[in-house]
Amino acid sequence: MFAAGSLRIRWDRALLWCVLVAAWEAAWGQLRYSVPEEMPKGSFVGDVAKDLALDLTALHDHGVRIIDRSRTQYFALHGKTGHLVTAERIDREQLCESVQQCVLRCEVIVKGEMQIYRIEVEIRDINDNAPSFKERDLEERISEMTAPGSRFPLAEAHDPDVGRNSLQRYELSGDEHFSLSVQAGPGGDQRPELVLAKALDREEAAFHELVLRASDGGEPPRTGTARIRVAVLDANDNAPAFSQAEYTVRVAEDVPVGSALLTVTAIDADEGIYGDVKYSFKKVTEKASKIFHVDSETGAIMLLHSLDFEEGDSYELEVQARDGGGLFDTVNVAITVIDVNDNAPEMTVTSQLSEISEDAPPGTVVALLHVQDRDSGPNGQVRCSIAESLPFRLEKTFEDYYRVVTAEVLDREAVSEYNVTVRASDGGSPPLWSSAVLSLRVLDVNDNAPVFAEARYSARVAENNAAGALVLTVRAADADWGQNARVRYRLWEGRVRGAPLSSYVSVHAETGALYALRSFDYEEVREVGLWVRAEDGGAPSLSSNVSVRLVIVDENDNAPQVLYPPPASGAGWAGVELAPRSAEPGALVAKVVAVDADAGQNAWLSYELAKATEPALFRVGLHSGEVRTARVPLSRDAARQSLVVVVKDHGRPALSATATLTVVLAESVGELLSELGSAAAAAAGEPSVSLTRWLVLAVAAVSCLFLAFLLLLLALRLRRWRRSQLLAAGSGALRGVPASHFVGIDGVRAFLHSYSHEVSLTADSRKSQLRFSGGSCCDTLPARPPPDEPAPLLAEDADGARRADPAAPPQAQPNTDWRFSQTQRPGTSGSQNGEEGGAWPNNQFDTEMLQAMILASANEAADGNSTLGGGTGTMGLSARYGPQFTLQHVPDYRQNVYIPGSTATLTNAAGKRDAKSAGSSGGNKKKSGKKEKK
Repeated sequence: MFAAGSLRIRWDRALLWCVLVAAWEAAWGQLRYSVPEEMPKGSFVGDVAKDLALDLTALHDHGVRIIDRSRTQYFALHGKTGHLVTAERIDREQLCESVQQCVLRCEVIVKGEMQIYRIEVEIRDINDNAPSFKERDLEERISEMTAPGSRFPLAEAHDPDVGRNSLQRYELSGDEHFSLSVQAGPGGDQRPELVLAKALDREEAAFHELVLRASDGGEPPRTGTARIRVAVLDANDNAPAFSQAEYTVRVAEDVPVGSALLTVTAIDADEGIYGDVKYSFKKVTEKASKIFHVDSETGAIMLLHSLDFEEGDSYELEVQARDGGGLFDTVNVAITVIDVNDNAPEMTVTSQLSEISEDAPPGTVVALLHVQDRDSGPNGQVRCSIAESLPFRLEKTFEDYYRVVTAEVLDREAVSEYNVTVRASDGGSPPLWSSAVLSLRVLDVNDNAPVFAEARYSARVAENNAAGALVLTVRAADADWGQNARVRYRLWEGRVRGAPLSSYVSVHAETGALYALRSFDYEEVREVGLWVRAEDGGAPSLSSNVSVRLVIVDENDNAPQVLYPPPASGAGWAGVELAPRSAEPGALVAKVVAVDADAGQNAWLSYELAKATEPALFRVGLHSGEVRTARVPLSRDAARQSLVVVVKDHGRPALSATATLTVVLAESVGELLSELGSAAAAAAGEPSVSLTRWLVLAVAAVSCLFLAFLLLLLALRLRRWRRSQLLAAGSGALRGVPASHFVGIDGVRAFLHSYSHEVSLTADSRKSQLRFSGGSCCDTLPARPPPDEPAPLLAEDADGARRADPAAPPQAQPNTDWRFSQTQRPGTSGSQNGEEGGAWPNNQFDTEMLQAMILASANEAADGNSTLGGGTGTMGLSARYGPQFTLQHVPDYRQNVYIPGSTATLTNAAGKRDAKSAGSSGGNKKKSGKKEKK
């Protein structure tokens, strides 16, 4: 009973001790787990979140990282469950060769809390490796003189596993002459030896075949075998002997590959093949066999692979010297590797902030760093530093961890981004170093108000500007960033001439452009003062103001306004002034008074005399507007003088106004009233004179039409009996020219098809001529044919015609004074101006009536119903132009018809009579001529 109570107390104490140890490890941030090797990827190792009492939600929010200091990441942390799992398949023999306890270490970092937890994971061994011999075929050479009981060392098997899974026993089979003996080495290892149980006889058997089997203690056990061939030799009575009992050497890790580290020497007293010694490794690890090599002839140990103090600081080799008779000797070789500063410090950023607010207090943690150096001693001592010019400092937390913290308050406007270089250097000679760059962006805080580019703004705006025109642009800059630097503009409310300021101007909220909302008038508003406010987008926002002054610039938009004389109203006169005929030169007659609503140069006025009945009688002051006499009035000067004065300003362009003055040259008021009365009566009689002139023009036009109609009838009558002669003559000189191109009018040349030819027909002879003009653009028709004129038109020459009709008078030459004015060139009948003497009247109605009559006669002739000489060749209009021929296709007869042999031009008889009557009336010819021209 007492024993059971004591046992329970001991169990409780042990459990309490385990709980205290676990609590101590958790308090110091260290966890320990155990997992077998060769577990598949993703296998569960431990519940880190539970063991560290971490909330899963906090893990998602703060972010957790696992740092593995080995070259390969063997563990990973599951973010959703908080479980530690394997990231790779783990081979204990590869990681922890010749180590009884294999422990991997890693750290868990909670970024948000800036906490570090260390985890140790023990890798347990499993029986995944079978014992193996370095050489599967072994050969032993034993002399037949060897006494039974002699022992021969055999090659040892190697099993990378540890504990029960490592090599446990050897077995020998195959021949009765040999047995197996296993000896325990200094390190507890098993060394197999071949024991000669029975004397050998080379003559009986020269070779013996044996099998050596090595087994481990795993479940199930694994085995490895090697075949041993024993050759029986003749007698050899001296074995080789090494010169030293043990060889030691110290080698720097930077020794080049291929160097000879040392040479072992063994001496054999025998001669011949029994004295020939060969060297080989008797016992060597697999790792050492890849680094070192022994020359079988010289015994020199060579370096096959570069040494690394961090991977192995010492090696033990067992070298065997064997002679030709099979006798041998062994010696131990100890190689110590000396550390060299060949590893630079390794710096790892375990946690880092990429952004920090500029108002963060000093001491804010920016990053966590881990620094280590694989060298040892002074070569592995690391010192970290940061440039003193940066507002950061380093603080060591524990062991090889550092944290970077702010040393002072940051200012984004001074420096918006930092690249902090942390330098780590070791204590070697020369020292090696490495660095890490931390990029940190400083977040903006709205601590700067907008600042305008100018202290005040002013602009000049021309009046009459377009509504919506850009006046000027104010600009403000904010040293902050992002939304805090986004500036918006607005106007301070005010009033201009009683109206809100916002009805005159507006400012664009984004660009600061100031626009005029209405057209300014300098005569109303000459200056506008306002304030613009710039406000950033921070919370709370900051703002600043600037004054803006708009000066309205005058434009020449007002014409001068005449105050005196006032404008005329009704049938009366305005500005009637009296000037005595006895006035001296320079006497003041009147003064024109005008004003301009503009300002400055646009309001400077000048006066000019634009028009006057007697321009030399008066002059006007350029700047005063005073009308003065330029000379003494003469008796021939009209009693009533009309003056037109132009008033101009000096704007660009200049604007002007006119003032009309009536100056009566009279000695008294009675003469003034008499002159005004006669002027009124003359104005009343003007309509009757104009009516009489139009009646005369109408009678002349009708007379012209009648005369043209008679000529047309006569031409059609004569065309019949001359048609045969014209056709006969056309077979000669006019062969190939259609008859429809010509129309015959007695004594008239008519050309209707083209303006390039002229036809001359005479009434008093039977000869007609056709000539081609040199140019169709001449204003004057030639008086006589050119020398190279073609043959007579109607088959008879000039001499024959005179002989046939000797009594016929000679044909008169065409009138050389018949010229075409610019208004008589081809065009419509209404486009000619008949002001020239002797020209046809330009009454459009009469002219078009005559053309219509000609067209009607041509149509009748084409239809065969014409009484004026019908036939297929009459006029030739329908045949040429077709039934769609209209009045605008008929050439103007004034341009194409003239009377040969006459020196008179075609004129309107009625018009001549009117002209003669007007000339014999004895009235004012100049005045009547002006009226007719009007």
